[in-house]
Amino acid sequence: MSVQFETARPVALFKPHQIIRKEQGALFRIQEGWACHYALLPDGRRQIITLYLPGDICDPRWVTGSDEPEEVLTLTAIKASPLSNRLIDGDDAERREFWRALSVIERRQRRWLLTLGRRSAGERIAYLFLEIYERMRRAGFAYGQQCAFNLTQTEIADLTGLTSVHVNRTIQGMRTRGQIELDGRWLRIPDPDLLRQVAAFHADEVVE
Repeated sequence: MSVQFETARPVALFKPHQIIRKEQGALFRIQEGWACHYALLPDGRRQIITLYLPGDICDPRWVTGSDEPEEVLTLTAIKASPLSNRLIDGDDAERREFWRALSVIERRQRRWLLTLGRRSAGERIAYLFLEIYERMRRAGFAYGQQCAFNLTQTEIADLTGLTSVHVNRTIQGMRTRGQIELDGRWLRIPDPDLLRQVAAFHADEVVE
């Protein structure tokens, strides 16, 4: 059973490439759309650190007193529910939901650190496709073996630490081998088990 947070304000709407800023005592649950947190090098090179999809709370770290991250960037139009922080006076279910959201982000980032450090280019991109599909499926936004895929090749490069040229070449190879199908903004995975092998998934690994 999903836990209902107290709604602080009406549903919030954000345009693509708009900043969602940290607000005192509030955070957002994404209903529709994709967003991210990223960091920049002095020369402007970007690394996307956290990807937020429907169902995610962005960012639960805002309520812990942490200064990082301060803001979130929308990748698409966003519909989100502003949520009150009731960690102190909320019931046990509300507190568990918050800490679960926080721990899921940390586990995702640990797995992604392994991916960036040890997986090959093909494994990284296969892992990204699988993670997005599984997260969208869990949120009720997958249809059969396909789901929306709202990342450009530049954004995939910023997530995987590759160049856009390398991303393009790798995706074309995956298409040729029948590992994925990309049609506009839709991703289809014909054989998820095969793609798990390509991504070097552990047999018992579960995407959250």
